Amino acid sequence: MKERTVIKEFLHKYRLDATEIDFEENCRAFLEEMTRGLEGKESTLKVIPTYIEPIQDVPVNEPVIVVDAGGTNLRVATVCFNQEKQPQISNFAKYPMPGSYKMMMKDEFFRALADCLEPLLDAGPRIGFCFSYPTEMAPNLDGRLISLTKEIKVEGVVGELIGENLLKAFRSKGYRTEKKIVLLNDTTAALLAGTVVSTDRTYDDYIGFILGTGMNTCYIESRERIKKVSTWENGQRMIINVESGNYGKAPRGALDLEFDSHQNNPGQYVFEKMISGAYLGKLVLTVLKKAAAEGIFSASFAKVLAGINRLETKDVNDFMHYPPSLLNPLTPCIKEGRDKDSRLTYWLMDAIIERGAVFAAVNLASLMLKTGKGISPCRPVGITAEGTTFYTMKGLKNKIAYYLKKYLVEEKGINYEFISVDHAVLIGSALAGLTGN
Repeated sequence: MKERTVIKEFLHKYRLDATEIDFEENCRAFLEEMTRGLEGKESTLKVIPTYIEPIQDVPVNEPVIVVDAGGTNLRVATVCFNQEKQPQISNFAKYPMPGSYKMMMKDEFFRALADCLEPLLDAGPRIGFCFSYPTEMAPNLDGRLISLTKEIKVEGVVGELIGENLLKAFRSKGYRTEKKIVLLNDTTAALLAGTVVSTDRTYDDYIGFILGTGMNTCYIESRERIKKVSTWENGQRMIINVESGNYGKAPRGALDLEFDSHQNNPGQYVFEKMISGAYLGKLVLTVLKKAAAEGIFSASFAKVLAGINRLETKDVNDFMHYPPSLLNPLTPCIKEGRDKDSRLTYWLMDAIIERGAVFAAVNLASLMLKTGKGISPCRPVGITAEGTTFYTMKGLKNKIAYYLKKYLVEEKGINYEFISVDHAVLIGSALAGLTGN
């Protein structure tokens, strides 16, 4: 069909065609960056040691305060595991993530966090704090912020210890009882949740996978392979936060570079910008406008499209499910254009999602190859997956599963299963908060 040929040529021109990605070569490159990062060499993958071990036993009847600081929302709650080791969540509240709605200074940021936690501070002495931003962890389980991502805007916070500054904010509000804060990120929390909730299934190993506003993975690594760590002697295995979103060796085209140059952090987290919910809608709009400029759409469609300055990932998902729905920003373009403009828009969106699925599968496949686990289908690797983008974006989960099955199961003989855990980040944060020394 001529229309599909036009789309294919456009995708090829701008290196957006998923069928042109060499899966094996990209896994090799990803693994090389992981190894360099573990050895402390220059790498686009930070592979950050978390100093958190896989959970051996779940403390019961001990309440813990939990915080989930994500890209859009800040969630707080208390969690307690009953005698059957089932999590009981209470006192749940959700707030806008500080720094997501306006620029903040450091002290204002931590005061805002403390304000949200204040109603829960008497619930227990320990806090499991899921802070989903690149952070260099210390053996005492506090962490120093490396950078802010997901378009969060806070001045003066990079390089600061997160737990220490939050405790200072508590004291500034007159709260004198000391708390033990265990810092972790959402992928680590997801992995931990998968290890205790999936008791009816035997897994050979575990991976944490987040694909929502941001994108990241973690896995469990043997102590002897973590060459850059010399001060940790607690155990034989440690959870590693890969910081996958910053991977810089994936093939990018001119539109990726153009899009990146207009973001808050150009040159950083370029992998995340091709996959995650914070960026996918904006990237699709960049692609659609370039296609319009090259005459792929009708003149009437292109004219209306030129006036659209914002497209969110939820709008892309809405269009894919219900083209065109009443409230979608692209609906006026479709109404002014021709029937084929709808098809062309859909195919371009689907192509961007397809490419994102390949990259996500490369990331996950590389981690499974690194573990060397999952050889038996009776003991697969369990991937605890979290994130609205992964679960709701039309076709994305199935596309990722297709590429994993094709490469891992059929070519490499490595088996995996996705694990879905309700409130995984809160549960995993609670486990870390209860067991972290």
